[in-house]
Formats: sequence, C-alpha cells, structure tokens
Amino acid sequence: MTQGPSSIEQAGGGRPLPPLARAARTGTRNRAPAGGGKTAYLFLAPYLVLFTVFVAFPAVYGLWVSFHSWDLLLPNKPWVGLGNYRTLLDPGTATGGDFWQSMKATAIFTVFAVPLLVVLPLGVALILNQKFRGRNFFRAVYFAPYVLGVAVIGVLWTLLLDPNIGVVNYYLEKVGAPENIAWTTSLPWAWIALVGVTVWWTLGYNAVIYLAGLQDIPRELYEAAKVDAASRWGRFRHVTLPGLRPVLVFVITITILASANMFGQAWLITGGAPGNETRTAIMFIAQEGLQNFRLGTAAAMSFVLAFFLMLVSLVTFFFFRERRSS
Repeated sequence: MTQGPSSIEQAGGGRPLPPLARAARTGTRNRAPAGGGKTAYLFLAPYLVLFTVFVAFPAVYGLWVSFHSWDLLLPNKPWVGLGNYRTLLDPGTATGGDFWQSMKATAIFTVFAVPLLVVLPLGVALILNQKFRGRNFFRAVYFAPYVLGVAVIGVLWTLLLDPNIGVVNYYLEKVGAPENIAWTTSLPWAWIALVGVTVWWTLGYNAVIYLAGLQDIPRELYEAAKVDAASRWGRFRHVTLPGLRPVLVFVITITILASANMFGQAWLITGGAPGNETRTAIMFIAQEGLQNFRLGTAAAMSFVLAFFLMLVSLVTFFFFRERRSS
C-alpha cells in the first residue's frame, strides 16, 4: 500500500527520512523541554523582584503622590487630583514659572551638549580604530575621566574654573584671553563651562560604544568600496554610517536622556547661577521635594519631564528607523 505524503516526511530531493530521523524531528517539534518555562522564570525572578521593588513600585507610588498636596511637614496629605499638574502648566504661577525656567535651562544644555557628545566621540572612535603605536594607551586615556564620580568632577572643575585662582584663567590670560572670566557666575560662560566639563567627562564612554560598533562592521565592505574607487568620505557615508545605525540610535538616545537629567554638574559647579539661569529641571525637582518638602509638586514635575523625554525618544527612534524599500 502506498503511503501518502502525510505519513512519510520528505528529506532533500524528495527522499523519505529514515524512521529514527522522523521520530527525532517529530519529537523535537512537538515536545517542549520539561520544566523549560519554570526555569526561565526562575532566572528572571531576581531581575523582576529588583525591577518591581526599585522601579515599578516607586513609579506607581510617585504617580499617586503627584495627585496629592504631599507636604512632609504636615500630617494630612489631601487629594488634589490634577491640581499639581494644572499649577505646573500655568507659567503665571510662581511654581509653574520656575519650573518652565528650569525646563528651558535643561533644553539649552541638551541642545548644546548632545551634538558634541554624538559627533566628537565618533571622531575619536574613528581615530582609535586605526592601527598605530600606543593605541590602547590613548583608548584608556580618553575613557579615564568617565570612571570619576560627579562629586570629584564638580570639585575638580570648580577649582580649575575659579576666576581668581583657577589655572584655566591663568593659561587663557597667557594667550591674550579676557582676564578673570567668571565661568560659574555669568552667561554665557556658565553654559560653556557646564557643557565643556560634561563633554570632557563623558566623551570616552560614547567613544567606546562607537568603537565596539566599528569593530563589528565587516572589513569586506570597506574592501569592496575600495575596489569601487570610493573615497574616504564615500566609505564613511555608505559603509560606516549605515553599519553604525543601531549604535547611533543608542548613543543619541542615552545622551539625550543623560543630558536632560543633568544635575550634579550644575549643583556643584554653578549652583544654578547666575540667578537660576543654569538650574536644570532635575535640580529644581530636588529642591522642591527635598528642601521645600513639597513632594506632590515635585512628583508631578518628574512625570511632566518624563513625558517630554518619552516624546523625544519616540521622535529619535522614528527618525532613525530603518527604511526598507518595497
């Protein structure tokens, strides 16, 4: 009796599989490993516990706090609904005006810092990806500032930028720059100081990420581009940039988020001066919640800032999405 196609599985070339091979294939396809799902959840459990305790629960609790007039100095925390958000969205109120001023300061810092922290590390990574003597030493030198804490960076640069005893002004005056530049108490020097310090501090981190991405681009693509007589700019544009697209999206996203959450540099170097011009949103949130004890308003500010950061992240992913031709 001739067996139908359903009773004997076919191998390549139309030949039927041996019985043992058919049994192995059927068993592999139809049976999941015993306890596989439980094992996966067992490995995920530590992360899920930490995520729930330190991320999910604080976020939900913070949202709940933002709907209250939550003052640590008062026993009652009355429900105000969206009152805190309405206050923030009204620039005419004292809190709302200060909040949008801090958002403006955050935007200024982000607009000037992000392009530098995207372009300069890429140039450094392209250089460090070449073969030359001492390459590993220079890789370590560029990455070294990133291992320092923000407190160390703040104290170090506060001394270096001091208008009276700082070495920055001393050497600038030697080359004819204006005397006694007030790096921390006047504009635009305060912004130049904050952006410059941040770029010096974190450039190495982005450069290392770019370097890892460059080393994943197949060398055959560059060789093929050379065969086609592509120039260096052509190879960079048509081979390097497309190969770095996922890395570029990651670097831009984390740099925007980190810049929008800048706190330590402004707190330690300028203190928000002059006036409140360099007081960022995170700095104002910390003052409102931890100094003025108005946690309800501070929580609402945090969620407004988070909303804007999510929008910016979505725009970034949309702009750099991979466009596939039909």
